[in-house]
Amino acid sequence: MNVSSENLYQYEEEFRDTIATVDEHGKRIWIYPKKPSGRLHSWRIFVTTVLLSILFIVPFITVKGRPLMLFNIFERKFIVFGQIFWPQDFFLFALTLITFFVLIILFTVVFGRIWCGWACPQTLFTEMVFRKIEYWIEGSANEQRKLNNGPLTASKVYKKTLKHTIFILISIIISHTLMSYLIGVESVMEIVTHSPTENPAGFTGIVVFTTVFYLVFSKFREQACIAVCPYGRLQSVLLGVNSIVVAYDFLRGEPRGKVKKNQVSAGNGDCIDCKLCVHVCPTGIDIRNGTQLECVNCTACIDACDEVMVKVNKPLGLIRYASFDSIKTGTQKLLKPSVIGYCIVLFFLMGILSFAILSRKEVETTILKIPGTLYQETEDGYITNLYNIEFVNKTFEVANLEVVIEAPPHAVLSGMDGTNDFVVKPEDLLKGICFVKIPRAEITAHSTEVVLGIYKDKTKIDKKSVRFVGPIILK
Repeated sequence: MNVSSENLYQYEEEFRDTIATVDEHGKRIWIYPKKPSGRLHSWRIFVTTVLLSILFIVPFITVKGRPLMLFNIFERKFIVFGQIFWPQDFFLFALTLITFFVLIILFTVVFGRIWCGWACPQTLFTEMVFRKIEYWIEGSANEQRKLNNGPLTASKVYKKTLKHTIFILISIIISHTLMSYLIGVESVMEIVTHSPTENPAGFTGIVVFTTVFYLVFSKFREQACIAVCPYGRLQSVLLGVNSIVVAYDFLRGEPRGKVKKNQVSAGNGDCIDCKLCVHVCPTGIDIRNGTQLECVNCTACIDACDEVMVKVNKPLGLIRYASFDSIKTGTQKLLKPSVIGYCIVLFFLMGILSFAILSRKEVETTILKIPGTLYQETEDGYITNLYNIEFVNKTFEVANLEVVIEAPPHAVLSGMDGTNDFVVKPEDLLKGICFVKIPRAEITAHSTEVVLGIYKDKTKIDKKSVRFVGPIILK
């Protein structure tokens, strides 16, 4: 179809200066989206079922009696797929975050906000759980609008009470699940089965989480995506003409015009201006105006438009997953220089992260000379230095450790109990003080390097070097 440049964008220009959920006085406009249905929506239901099942099941999965996933920020202990991580592993956390951000950037550059529509918990709970319950209890979008604007009746009180009671119950379930990820299922069960006075902090946390979830999913809703979420704001700098997004085929659809089934109106495009794509949008935008900050790629407009195209005997895909460039030129190019560059950086970071995780020590040892201390000379001819020694056991088993001085010869290390053996409990940190003694006759410099080997069950697991300070040698 040949369309002049003046007709390529027959948009209502008001959308550039306004937000669909806010009126001219700054007051919020409540969105009543038409109930979605269709092929892609059925797939979203399936994906939501899988993801939410994983979310609610994972806290109950254990590996050797320990949670599969635990993000205990209070005790600074994290368990990921049965592996425990401590604050000493912060560099792994930072590296993981950097890798994740690069992955998000790459994913967005290529596929737009597909995460928001298909996997984001905010969208899944709001659109696929809470709004579904709203449709079930209060009816269609028009019925909800009439109910909210109508007088207070027994039916309205019953429906509102039932809906918000269910909303609160679901929010309670979500908050308990989140707390299970933070402090573990056992701790949550302890809070639930005991009086709030016995664990006020835990009880307060659950109440706060429940309140936040209830308000977000029942009241705040799409505003979280429009006004709060930073990822949506990043669209303007991450998306390009080759990014695959939910897009309206303006070449095929314009100029818009009303048509009837099996009738062709000369000069009109395939868009019949039914506005169902607008009515079904959970953020209230008109996708025909192009990619907008509010669009979460939920695909509701695709299903609605396809349903209309079937009725008017037109090809499907007037609104579809496509890039601006593919609509304009008919070809989709994914491997752009920016995409290749992001891929290279991502693989490089993943390589470093994999190496860091695989080479991660099970027991972290830190030995440092106590600040401000000098050497001491003993009556039996030894020079001694005092050191702080710290062990972090990152395993779930007791660590029987032995610290042996490998150089210089005849140097001796002993802890406060007079031995060089240390026992570290599972998932625990052990701090102590140790002495290093070197015969005065073997000291040839003011500063000597002492090499220590750390052995676990007679197997060497680490090697450390410290500086030993002795008397100044006069030549």
